Amino acid sequence: MARVLILPGSRWQIQLAQRAKDLGHWLCVVSPEEHPPCADLADDFFRSDIFAVDAIERHAREHDIQAILSDECDIAMPVVAELGERLALPALSAEAAALYTDKSLMRAFCDKHGIGSAAYAVCETEEEAVAFLDGLGKSAIIKPLNSNASHGVFTLHTSDDVRRHFAESLSFSRPSSSVLVEQFIEGTEFTVDGIKTPYAHYTLAVSEKRHFAHNENIASDLYFTHRNPRFDYDLLRATNDAFVMASPLEFGFTHAEYKFEDGAFKLIEIGARGGGNMISSVITQYLSGYDTYRYLIDASLGQATDEDFSIRPEYESRAAILKFFHTPQGGGTVARMEGLDYLQNEPAIKEFQLNFAVGDHIEDAKSDSARIGFYIACAETSEQLDAIVRTVDERFRIVLA
Repeated sequence: MARVLILPGSRWQIQLAQRAKDLGHWLCVVSPEEHPPCADLADDFFRSDIFAVDAIERHAREHDIQAILSDECDIAMPVVAELGERLALPALSAEAAALYTDKSLMRAFCDKHGIGSAAYAVCETEEEAVAFLDGLGKSAIIKPLNSNASHGVFTLHTSDDVRRHFAESLSFSRPSSSVLVEQFIEGTEFTVDGIKTPYAHYTLAVSEKRHFAHNENIASDLYFTHRNPRFDYDLLRATNDAFVMASPLEFGFTHAEYKFEDGAFKLIEIGARGGGNMISSVITQYLSGYDTYRYLIDASLGQATDEDFSIRPEYESRAAILKFFHTPQGGGTVARMEGLDYLQNEPAIKEFQLNFAVGDHIEDAKSDSARIGFYIACAETSEQLDAIVRTVDERFRIVLA
């Protein structure tokens, strides 16, 4: 039995916490919440802001912590790196944490290693952003350098758009005083989830992404397959492997987003953690057949091995979807829900979540974290998966008052 610490203890770390307990480990959870979702699994709960590194370090030393863990949380990774260094525990380095959270560093890294990405500028003022947009001569995206969940991300078409959104985008770019403005790539978007060992990087799940009509920067669904007749996933995997293998990341999960333009996959962003909304805890493990949480825990305890995570033939036809519920009619008060029993009882639906109740007011999401809910469905083939999606569309309805 080892003594492991998980932060921030949110709902996205529940499966990781549960796996640590299943493996027989003693568990400490750190979270600023009074009773975080992971607290019931913990042997020890330490209530603290996750950025209070000095306090967490003291608590970790007092309890002889042997591993620091987090998943599905970008902002936690620099904390994991710093605690790992202070406590001399296996973790990503500060250099890796910076690269995988700061979008300007990602762009510079792509330039250095010949990996495709969009034209960009790091801007401290509205005037700099307007000048870049004017020189670009086409639409752009403004985003914080190191935020998550699409907070502060907006499409720019005119200088008025810059002035309308610059301050809000900058407010999420803590602690930086800059934002990233980059060319808007019109192509199809993809996510790539993988696992890095000390010797190789393996892609475990690739999705083609679609977006809500009301906001092209917020994903509506991610459709996962190992092959795609319209796009060269081998090229996408090779492009992503080139980034990760050139980076200082020694072990851990990766989650990247790319867009396809002019025959090339161009990096949008990449994190040293698994995909959110249970991609890493449910979808990646289903599609690959591997217990990736067991490997992450072992590696964080200094037991990173040369394990082969290649997709085996019996899993190559598997498919999955992460689909976010659409807000009917742009929003209103929820009168009732129909078909909830199907979501609850269909075995292919591995997880679902509703972020509202009857009587609540719902509206179109303004960021990833403001979406009203989702479901995850998994199947042995894409044909089986498509049938499940059609059934959900037919049977589950949100009825407004």
